[in-house]
Formats: sequence, structure tokens, C-alpha cells
Amino acid sequence: MLAWGTVLVIWATLIIASVDAKIYERCELAKKLEKAGLDGYRGYQIGDWLCMAHYESGFDTSFVDHNPDGSSEYGIFQLNSAWWCDNGVTPTQNLCHMDCRDLLKCHILDDILCAKRVVNAPGSMKAWDSWTRHCSGHDLSEWLKGCEIYVKENPRKPES
Repeated sequence: MLAWGTVLVIWATLIIASVDAKIYERCELAKKLEKAGLDGYRGYQIGDWLCMAHYESGFDTSFVDHNPDGSSEYGIFQLNSAWWCDNGVTPTQNLCHMDCRDLLKCHILDDILCAKRVVNAPGSMKAWDSWTRHCSGHDLSEWLKGCEIYVKENPRKPES
């Protein structure tokens, strides 16, 4: 009977966690990023953010990836537990002063605020290998096609 109780608790936890998670549609995420002020932030356009988030998480707020060094990456922007958040397991700098579980929810304002800290740090968008491999130096206009948002002109192009 205790085993069934444990299974029920685990099942309920998974259901609750999945209800608060979200996989964003591309244009929906573009509008949310624009509204949060990421268009032109530190010289990066919405296309940079969409491209990076696509290759990092597939726009899935609940995505967690575990690294060989024992750290994990969390949320839509895959923020690393060794540097940006505290997962209670990995030794961390916790530069965003947050619990990693907060990055797994459908509300991504905390993810955006932490990602801004990443971009303000040395290396900027290069902190995400996927951005360097798939987005840097590429025409990112396709990421915004059909989204009905108007991005700012980029007066200064960030270094690739």
C-alpha cells in the first residue's frame, strides 16, 4: 500500500509540474521577448534570442539538461546551475540569485532577467554555444517571419 502511495505522490507532482511548464510557439515567444525589452538589448535582436532559445530548449520552459561536470541547465534559455542559479546540488555562483526550479515555469520573466545578466557578463551571447554555432553571423530574419512584430534597426552589430 505504501508503494502505491509513493507512486500517487510522484504522479501528482509530475502532473502539477507539467501544468506550470510551457512550450512556446515561436511568434508567441517573440512577442514576449519584445515586450520584455530584449529587442536591441546589448545589440542583440529578437532573432538572436529566438534562435538561441530554439537550439537550447526548443522553446520548452521545463527543459533540463545534465552536464558531465555535474551541473545542469534549466529552462527556456538553459541557464547553468554552476553559474546562474541554485539547484541545491551543484556548487554555484548563483549570479542571478534564484532557485533553478523557478526557471522551469511557464512565466519566463525571471528567465529573461537572468539571461540579461548573462549577456551583460564577459562573453555576452557567446555564453551559449548554440548561439555561436547556429545563430552568430547568420541571417536571423526567418525567425520573425509571420510574427507581426517590428524589430528595431540594429545600429551596432555585436561581435560574433
